[in-house]
Amino acid sequence: MPYLAFITVVWALSFNLIGVFLAGHVDSDFAVLSRVAIAGLVFLPFTRWTGISKARKLGTMAAGALQFGVTYLCLYRSFQFLSVAEVLLFTIFTPIYITLLDDLLQKHFNPRALAAALIAVLGSLVIRYNQIDSNALNGFLLLQLANITFAAGQVGYRYLNKYHPDQQPQSASFGYFFLGALLVALPSFLIFGNISKLPQHIEEFAVLAFLGLASSALGFYWWNKGACLVDAGTLGAMNNMHIPAGLIINLIFWHQAQDIPRLIIGGGIMLLALLINKPAWQIKN
Repeated sequence: MPYLAFITVVWALSFNLIGVFLAGHVDSDFAVLSRVAIAGLVFLPFTRWTGISKARKLGTMAAGALQFGVTYLCLYRSFQFLSVAEVLLFTIFTPIYITLLDDLLQKHFNPRALAAALIAVLGSLVIRYNQIDSNALNGFLLLQLANITFAAGQVGYRYLNKYHPDQQPQSASFGYFFLGALLVALPSFLIFGNISKLPQHIEEFAVLAFLGLASSALGFYWWNKGACLVDAGTLGAMNNMHIPAGLIINLIFWHQAQDIPRLIIGGGIMLLALLINKPAWQIKN
């Protein structure tokens, strides 16, 4: 649980940095590729190319391709059609996808996990309900694809660790996660990238460096580590905690007006989702 909570704050900050410094200024494919490349280089010294099972390698690569590669390519593109508030709103469905995918893999229905996810969605709606223009359909569809692949990557990695455990440290195989993401991000940049919108200002390079090191390398490693230590209901609920955290950061550092009562009520509802689920916050292997 502490892993998920810490990375929630990191990603909430990252969300604001993307919206303020990168969206509309830096090519989205290059932004994703740079994050993948930096994170991959961080884990390169730890990666073991022998002694890792084929299933472990391929499964981790698949998780990275889905959870990082496809997800972030869709997420960055959605900013072309949606405001920051709308992107926040349309990410609230991730907990539902996590719960449904987890139930599908386990071949049973978990009403408590689904209830926790639905309550978390309700809390997000309280915070970020706005009238959405009909022209935002493209952005909505892009984000739903991002939500589904982000959920699939998380659930898949949890099951990979459960059914294909490894005696070596988790860091020894996590480099394959970024290799999988690279296999998606690199072709996308080569095909769709706009070289006229590469970063030019120091703050853009600084943001990309932070996103690569903190949000991607540390972020995905700790988030997936944390995802293996909690149940699906808790994981689903935590996927929406970036919304109140992101709004608080936005309010403090960028002074954009927010509805404080709704922020407090919505955050309280999402906390209730965690309590209702009664998660086992102990290590589960």
